Amino acid sequence: MIHQHGFAISGTYMLPTAALLTDSFRVYVPDLPGFGRSPKPEVALSIEELGTALNHFMAALGIEQAMLVGNSLGCAITAQLIDEAPEKVSKAILVSLAGGAHNRPLGKGLVQMARDGLAEPPSLLPVAVPDYLRFGMVRAMRLFIAMTHFPAYERIVSMQVPAMVVIGSEDPVRPSWQVISRALSDVPEQVTIVLFQGARARYQLHPSARAVPRDPPVRRGQRGADGHRKPHRCSGPAAPAA
Repeated sequence: MIHQHGFAISGTYMLPTAALLTDSFRVYVPDLPGFGRSPKPEVALSIEELGTALNHFMAALGIEQAMLVGNSLGCAITAQLIDEAPEKVSKAILVSLAGGAHNRPLGKGLVQMARDGLAEPPSLLPVAVPDYLRFGMVRAMRLFIAMTHFPAYERIVSMQVPAMVVIGSEDPVRPSWQVISRALSDVPEQVTIVLFQGARARYQLHPSARAVPRDPPVRRGQRGADGHRKPHRCSGPAAPAA
């Protein structure tokens, strides 16, 4: 199972949820190039290139197929990977999909993101603020513009693998209810749309978990003090293109 982080942030905030799944799955939480502790490319990668980077990450680790869990921008990256290499994804869980016409024009999208920040739990701040500062304002703005032009709706209604799309009722970045209603009739049979009460990232922070500090990458198979396996934190450049 691979958890894919959101906009301009590392996968650190996903660790509490990932840790709960390690007895059933081998779990990876990669930081794609330019995010978290991974090196920054000279030019920020597009969503299409981030999808390719995720493909290369799987190839580098010898992962032939995996279940993917994407959050926010991670949904668009996962959808891009499915479009590029559907055989690599057995199932997808897309939580709080961001990107597309409902986040345009730019001013509207920025207001949505600001409202979202106010709706998230304070426990997310120690993780999010350093990550955003490290990512950089100029890169963030370019990525945000690219995200708003990503064909999110079209990718969902043409999804080639079994997928669950999870939408928070209080998510300021979500599509309108009219668009969601249309999607319910447009999505293929293998795609399920689930609505829940809440904002965007709260599902990632387990109620008993505080923000998880950054620690060194965990070796495959390593167990914590409680005897449970840890999710694999992965930073560094993606595998080179073939």
